[in-house]
Amino acid sequence: MLFKPIQEKGQQKLADSSVLIVGAGALGTVIGNQLVRAGIGKVRLIDRDYVEWSNLQRQMLFDEDDVIEVVPKAIAAKRKLEKINSQVSIEAIVGNMSLENVDDLLDGMDVVLDGTDNFSTRFLLNDACFQKGIPFSYGGVVSSRGMTAFFIPYVTPCLRCIVDEGAGGGQTCDMVGVISTAVDIVASHQVTETLKFLTGNQEALRNSLRTFDIWSNYQYDMKLSTSDQGCPVCQKHDYPSLKKSAKAEETVLCGRDTVHIHRKSAIDLEHWENSLAATASVQRTPFLLKATFTEGFDLVLFKDGRVLVQGTEDPVQARSWYDRYIGS
Repeated sequence: MLFKPIQEKGQQKLADSSVLIVGAGALGTVIGNQLVRAGIGKVRLIDRDYVEWSNLQRQMLFDEDDVIEVVPKAIAAKRKLEKINSQVSIEAIVGNMSLENVDDLLDGMDVVLDGTDNFSTRFLLNDACFQKGIPFSYGGVVSSRGMTAFFIPYVTPCLRCIVDEGAGGGQTCDMVGVISTAVDIVASHQVTETLKFLTGNQEALRNSLRTFDIWSNYQYDMKLSTSDQGCPVCQKHDYPSLKKSAKAEETVLCGRDTVHIHRKSAIDLEHWENSLAATASVQRTPFLLKATFTEGFDLVLFKDGRVLVQGTEDPVQARSWYDRYIGS
């Protein structure tokens, strides 16, 4: 409140605001930490994964106990954030952002912040935000490089104007690593632009796509001035990612030696704990069941019906293991 551009009036605006954070990994945990400490009113966050040892180097809300207890990231983040600021309403969802739930997740939100690791989800968020008129705070980071922009429907171009549909097939954090300082910078830019918008300081918005390499001492800003006249979203209002299409059940999580299998029906963790105990070493938590097999792979079952097959990036092999022990 002592900061002149915000003051008491701006602080109250933050307390009256709601944000959605998609992804509770590296970016998402920094974003959540900063927004909750800033006194945002409501935080809704969604993540489909659980905490692993390799996360601790950069995902600031987690600790070794979360790994040992195999806690879903959304739940672990909620627990830490509630200890930071008990006045903030925090809703944690263990699940996958998809066409089926995007409308419900965006309902009532003032800003959506990107903490994801793939462009298919980012395009889904971009399209949904522009359809609903909700600002989208985009961020991406890998190695020592980062990229961030704040997109506002009817004011700026959208993500599709500056990033090709086929983006995202290059390097990932799990392939080439990432330093946490680059994560902090990207997330801080995302949160700062969000704070400017929510407190009514739109004239201070950067209005650019910022890219940088903190290790090589490089930074570049590209102004968000002109939309692509052929853009299906902000020009033609077509929203490609919001159209229903046949999707494969298997999704390869690049660089993680994991295949994500989408299963429609819910999973009874107690039932599968008993069923798999004869052939695997099992560990059940209130949120998931992890089964480790002697063949060198793991199955991680979530209550909402999702299964991670860890130990391969081959969808055929993953499906073979899945069908052998889980079935259709």
